[in-house]
Amino acid sequence: MTSLDSDKRLPALHAQQAAAPAAPAAPGWGRTLGSSARAAVLVLLLCGVAYPLATTGVAQALLPHAANGSLVLRDGQIVGSDLIGQYFDSARYFHGRPSATTAPDPKQDGASIAAPYNAGLSGASNQGVSSQGLADSVAERVAQYRSTNGLAADAAVPVDAVTASASGLDPHISVANAQLQLARVARERQLPPAQVQQLLDQATQQRTGYLLGEPRVNVLALNMALDALPTRSQP
Repeated sequence: MTSLDSDKRLPALHAQQAAAPAAPAAPGWGRTLGSSARAAVLVLLLCGVAYPLATTGVAQALLPHAANGSLVLRDGQIVGSDLIGQYFDSARYFHGRPSATTAPDPKQDGASIAAPYNAGLSGASNQGVSSQGLADSVAERVAQYRSTNGLAADAAVPVDAVTASASGLDPHISVANAQLQLARVARERQLPPAQVQQLLDQATQQRTGYLLGEPRVNVLALNMALDALPTRSQP
């Protein structure tokens, strides 16, 4: 290409450069902050308001009992929940699983004391199978369970009767555990065993979806059913 040809192209190149649009200016801080604020408000409204309201509405419409905590009422007063166990130690009641929950020691700062079924502090002992403390506790519970329920010294004891659950708040016991307590409760309440058995059967929950877990007895529901029976006059 000769220099003359290059000179002829220069005006055309200058014209193209002049016609090319200028690069857009970078947005300022004010514009960036405004966009961020609008996006944050939109996410807040969707995730913090609309979604919770929608899920709460659906839950209240389809599963109101579960959505409100599976609360148990007696004479219009809340006495517990289907999902949280309570501590029973009277011989007149069925007893739940051992509970490893604790509470702050009022006499010593930083220390804790045993507080069975403390719903404000769910938790387990975290003792493993190699723990001598766990072995000693289980052996003591086995002996106490046999004595309380009038069982033979070599009678088999259900595992849930002598071990705590992971939450410490398990509301259920196994059917085998409840059956071994039935004679004691019937004797203490002066009821026919067949009548207590009927209440036990009514408080027994089957496998979830007939597949998951094992049949189990809700201790609170069973004990409330016992208390609802007419009081027998003492001889």
